[in-house]
Amino acid sequence: MTDLHRLSIRELSEGLKTAQFSSRELTEHYLKRIAQIDPKVKSYVTVTAEQALAEANAADAALKAGNAHTLAGIPLAHKDIFCTQGIKTTAGSKMLDNFISPYDATVVAKAKAAGLVTLGKVNMDEFAMGSTSENSYVGATSNPWALDHVPGGSSGGSAAAVAADLAPIATGTDTGGSIRQPASFCGLTGLKPTYGRVSRFGMIAYASSLDQGGPMARSAEDCAYLMNVIAGHDAKDSTSINKAVDDYVANLNGTAVKGLRIGIPKQYFNVAGLDADVKARVEESLKKLEEMGAILVEIDLNMTEAYVPTYYLIAPAEASSNLSRFDGVRYGYRCENPVDLMDLYKRSRSEGFGAEVQRRILIGTYALSAGYYDAYYVKAQKVRRLIQQDFLKAFENVDVIAAPSAPTTAYKIGANLSPTEMYLGDIYTLAVNLAGLPAINAPVGFDKDSLPVGLQLIGNYWSESQLLSIVHQYQQNTDWHTKRAAIAEENA
Repeated sequence: MTDLHRLSIRELSEGLKTAQFSSRELTEHYLKRIAQIDPKVKSYVTVTAEQALAEANAADAALKAGNAHTLAGIPLAHKDIFCTQGIKTTAGSKMLDNFISPYDATVVAKAKAAGLVTLGKVNMDEFAMGSTSENSYVGATSNPWALDHVPGGSSGGSAAAVAADLAPIATGTDTGGSIRQPASFCGLTGLKPTYGRVSRFGMIAYASSLDQGGPMARSAEDCAYLMNVIAGHDAKDSTSINKAVDDYVANLNGTAVKGLRIGIPKQYFNVAGLDADVKARVEESLKKLEEMGAILVEIDLNMTEAYVPTYYLIAPAEASSNLSRFDGVRYGYRCENPVDLMDLYKRSRSEGFGAEVQRRILIGTYALSAGYYDAYYVKAQKVRRLIQQDFLKAFENVDVIAAPSAPTTAYKIGANLSPTEMYLGDIYTLAVNLAGLPAINAPVGFDKDSLPVGLQLIGNYWSESQLLSIVHQYQQNTDWHTKRAAIAEENA
């Protein structure tokens, strides 16, 4: 069967349960595609073929015995920020290029318990800092829609792997848009859950009050299947919320689009850098939702101009603290022949961290230093609360808020945008993390260069089911999520 990679998660699950194909056949199919196609895309950092086949055999045995999970035997790729026992976990950094995790992240453990098959670990911006996946020690990943363009970041490897049909689903993480923006750039559906919905245990920290794991796939339905596995309380994560988890798949038609009030922030559609094609495609998608019965309501989000400066004080400050553990002593990269302890620290960190990570550590350390802590960090936390209140006020009148996921489509590899230009590209995604809200990207068309465009829907707290349901119903009435890049159509 040469077209297994074209099947949805539901179709794969049904095919495995009815023995149309085995998990081993499915896994071998994907491993063959990775071997032949990924050298052009460069999405995988580590391919775990031997482990994948062993897990596939175990899934086949469980399927035969009739006691298998719905997703048993289905392959997936993990972002290389999730610790995986016995497998290298690099976070895209030279600092961790030799790190073999002694334990599994909770997300990985839950996927294993459900019988999902790990194909390998996929590329990312170093320590999740970046929007292009070029800030990786192993090199840049390409966008399957145009190999000379970036797939977005930091979860660019996850997006590229799914968009090139080198994995049917993937895990990603989102600290300031790192699931939604690459999903937008690669024509995928990607969900950033409410902060605390998915465990952060074993997910290498960038900014602890902002980081959140989530699913990336072709459709909202596929994302819902993975959310059913990875969502839920975890006693190992002190920020994990002990709140009942929805059956996201069962609720895919649970939200009525008719009468749904969608907020349209006028500030978002007047941003200077918003590309005309992106704006047009997003407006067309909103028109479609309106035809389906939704009500579009213009709203004000008055704190929009504060998003970027607030985020780029808080996130680097937390990064400065989190990354202080990488000191060349306990694990990870250590410089050669240090003359004393100070030399060990300085050279291990300057040689082990890339330029963008060093930049953010320096910014964060400055913001936390004596004399500047109150002026910068504390003030940013106060503004963060105002941003949250701005959203909560809007949700008094609307059910969800619509925006582009990114102001442009994918950049060219090597575009050499300045840090400021790169940071401004996150204008539509940062506030969701600052407020801890859930949000989803849905593919809604293409620009003049045939690059994908994404619509972002932002929900109130714990509204993941609602967001998945709205996008699912939109996808029942459109076919953008079924479009494939030419490289994905190649048969291995």
